[in-house]
Amino acid sequence: MMKKLPLLLLFTACWSLSAAREPQPESRPTRTARPWTEIITPDSTDVLVEQLRNMPNIEIGKGITFRPKNNWFELTMRFRMQNLVALSFDDDFTLTKTDARVKRLRLRVDGYIYSPKLVYSVQLGFTGYDTEVLPNGNMNIVRDAIVYYVPSPKWNIGFGQTKIKANRARINSSSALQFVDRSIVNSEFHLDRDFGFFGAYTLDRKSGFDLSAKGSVTLGEGRNWGSSSNGGMAYTGRLELYPLGRFSAKGDLLEGDFDFEEQPRILIAGAYSYNHKASRLSGQRGAIMPDDATRNLGSYFADFILKYRGFAFYTDYMGRTCGEPLFDNDLNAFVYSGQGLNIQASYLFRNKWEVALRNSTLFPDSEVQPFAGYKNWNQTTLGVTRYIIGHSLKVQADMSYNARSQSVDPKYNRWEIRFQLELGL
Repeated sequence: MMKKLPLLLLFTACWSLSAAREPQPESRPTRTARPWTEIITPDSTDVLVEQLRNMPNIEIGKGITFRPKNNWFELTMRFRMQNLVALSFDDDFTLTKTDARVKRLRLRVDGYIYSPKLVYSVQLGFTGYDTEVLPNGNMNIVRDAIVYYVPSPKWNIGFGQTKIKANRARINSSSALQFVDRSIVNSEFHLDRDFGFFGAYTLDRKSGFDLSAKGSVTLGEGRNWGSSSNGGMAYTGRLELYPLGRFSAKGDLLEGDFDFEEQPRILIAGAYSYNHKASRLSGQRGAIMPDDATRNLGSYFADFILKYRGFAFYTDYMGRTCGEPLFDNDLNAFVYSGQGLNIQASYLFRNKWEVALRNSTLFPDSEVQPFAGYKNWNQTTLGVTRYIIGHSLKVQADMSYNARSQSVDPKYNRWEIRFQLELGL
C-alpha cells in the first residue's frame, strides 16, 4: 500500500484540479461554490483506494505484478534483453569476426493460481540464439513451462520443463552474470534444461549451518524435444552446503557481492547426473548421434563460492564421462569426454563499479583430443561492469585471451573484446 500512496496522491490531485476547473452549463442556476477540501469526500477516497488496490505493482527488477482483491491468483511479468557487440582477433590482432546482435530477448511470467502453494513459471526466448531449431525439427521458443507444488518453505516438487539443477554457473540466470557470458567450461559441460519431475528440500534455518538437496528425473534429451523411443532417462542430484549460513538476498544465485556480506559466506556443492541411453552428443544438447546410436553419459560438478565485503570468489569443476565417445561410422561425431576448471574473482566497489578476473581451462580426454582440435584450451578474461540498477540495468565489457596447446588450427582466434547492455524489468 505504501508503494501506491504517491500514485494515489497524484491521482487525487489531478482529479481535484479537473473537477475544480470543469465549466458549469449556463442554463443551470448558480450555486455557492463548495470549498475545494470538500470535493474529495472520505467515501470517494475509499473508492479510489479500492481501484488502486487492483492496479499492478511496478518495480524495476521485479517486474509488473497483478493480483485481484480475492487473491485468487498472482501474475508477475518480466522481460529482459541483452544487446551485444563482440570482436574477435587472430594472433596478429587482425579482426576476423564481428558480432552485433540482440543475443537474448526473453519474456517471463510466473506467480500462483488458486493457492500460493501452486506456483507456475513460464519463460519464452525470441532471438536466434534462443530459438534455433532442434536437430529433430522441433521449435525451440519455450525455455521454461513448469508448475510447482510448494507445501512449505522447506520443500517443493515440480512437473514440466526447466533448468536441471546441476552446476552453479548454469543455475545462475544469464542476467545475473558479472561477465558478458558464462565460461567456456560451462558452455561445454552444462546440462541446460529438460522435461520431467523436479524436487528440492532445504533445512531453511534462519542462521548457522544450512543445506539444500535438489534432484530430478527427466527425459534426457533436452528442452522441447517432445518424445524419445530409446527408453532412457536422466537422473540428477545436487547437494548444497552452507557452513556459515545462507547468503543475503539469495546471493548464491547472483554473481558478485551486492550485499557486501558483513560475515564470510560460503557455498560448497556437488552434483552428479546419469543420462541413460542419451541420443544426443552432449546429452541434453548437441547433434543426434549417428545411426540412431545411444550412449550412457555421466556428468559431475563441484562448486565453491566465497563472499565477503564486496569480494567474491568462485571455483567450478565439472566433466563428462562416456565409455565409447567415438563412432566407427562417422569420424566427425564424438562425445566430448573430459574435464574443465573455472576460477574467477571479483571486487565490487561502493559506487557500483566491479572488476572481475576469470581463468577457464578445458581438458578433453586423450581419446577425443584429435576431434576437439587441441590438447587443452585456456581462456583468461578481464571484465568491468557498471551496475546502474543491480543486474537489471548494467553495462558490461570484457576482454579474453585464448591459448590452445597442440591446436589443429594454428589460426584460431586469440583475442575477443565484448560490450553488452543488459536491461530488464
